[in-house]
Amino acid sequence: MKTMIASVKGARDFYPQEMAARQWLYERLRKVSLRFGYEEYDGPFLEKLDLYAAKSGEELVREQSFCFEDRGGEMITLRPELTPSLARMVAQRQSELIFPLRWWSFGPFWRYEKPQRGRTREFFQWNVDMIGVNSPEADAELLGLAAEFLREVGLKPEQVIIRVNNRRLMDAQFAALEIAPHMRPAVLKLIDRREKMNAAAWDAYALEVGLSGEQLEGLKRLLADGDLWQQSDDLQRVFSVLEAMGLREYFRYDANIIRGLEYYTGTVFEAFDVQESRAVLGGGHYDNLVADVGGEPLAGVGFAMGDVVISLVLKKYGLLPERWPGVADVLVTLFDMERSTAAFAFAMQLRRAGLRVVVYPEIAKLPKQFKFADRVGTRFVAILGPDEVATGKVTLKDLVAHEQETLTQEQAIAFVQSRLGTV
Repeated sequence: MKTMIASVKGARDFYPQEMAARQWLYERLRKVSLRFGYEEYDGPFLEKLDLYAAKSGEELVREQSFCFEDRGGEMITLRPELTPSLARMVAQRQSELIFPLRWWSFGPFWRYEKPQRGRTREFFQWNVDMIGVNSPEADAELLGLAAEFLREVGLKPEQVIIRVNNRRLMDAQFAALEIAPHMRPAVLKLIDRREKMNAAAWDAYALEVGLSGEQLEGLKRLLADGDLWQQSDDLQRVFSVLEAMGLREYFRYDANIIRGLEYYTGTVFEAFDVQESRAVLGGGHYDNLVADVGGEPLAGVGFAMGDVVISLVLKKYGLLPERWPGVADVLVTLFDMERSTAAFAFAMQLRRAGLRVVVYPEIAKLPKQFKFADRVGTRFVAILGPDEVATGKVTLKDLVAHEQETLTQEQAIAFVQSRLGTV
């Protein structure tokens, strides 16, 4: 008995239906990206491990990256994220580029994590960044773009909310609590883990990292303060712009939003499925990333959204199409060998008119060919039998409207185009 070879754990197969869903998502995020004036780009799937070592945090590098030594002895990794590659690309051509850059990408990434619902080791990710401008208004534009995508796909603020904070605001609060600068990275990590731990364990962890009891109580108070953003000029300007854009309802201030990656320096944000408190997308403002990879200092702001979680959220709220387009608009039947060349010739006329067309690949009884067309979602079936070929006509059946008509080939093409709205 043959042994079935399984796919790599955490990798994904995209059968046509899954591919249609991925393409549907791509088309909508592409539409929103272009609407805001962003240009599409991409980077390599393989990068040197050193690119991530100082920029993305030790956990991402040591625990989540797919790393290997190439034949030259250099440590290489499948890309776990795109921002460091973006920084490297900008640094390499910094003198040639026109700033600010508005770039976006959608492609595959890999992280060595435990596969579970909403998380795979291989995933596609939408990345959007603005590089070369340092203003709250730039941060607001990126936030607005993210919210506009949610609106575009039909998600409402009561379903997905974007929670916003600011690292500089938090640093000021840490200083007021007399938390020493060398302790602040550990405190940021502490805050980032708050929702993943029970209250007692989190309190104990806070004392372990070196906070005093008084500092811990002060930290709890500031994390519960929903009006703290009013002490930040950056956030006041951000929320003002979002109000002007008509998107303010998608946003809420939350001091618990920190973002784990070490390169964020200003406004940070995450979108959450309200029902399950599950992150859908996240990002923030960074100041030093391009300089860290050899370029001149440039500020930037960006976010990333994986395809797995957003697809689950869209499906849960009934926002994915119930049916995907069939494999073709028209199936041209093969009546018999004598009329086969006429069938292939007409199929090419249909294709050159901008229609998706398949020819049934063998001579078979017409009911079998009709059944195939129905099963694969093809709307029209074209029959070229002896009478049709002799008169230069075609019998066209609409499987949705349950109508059939014999037309000239030109009329048939125009009829299909009009029914499909392609003219």
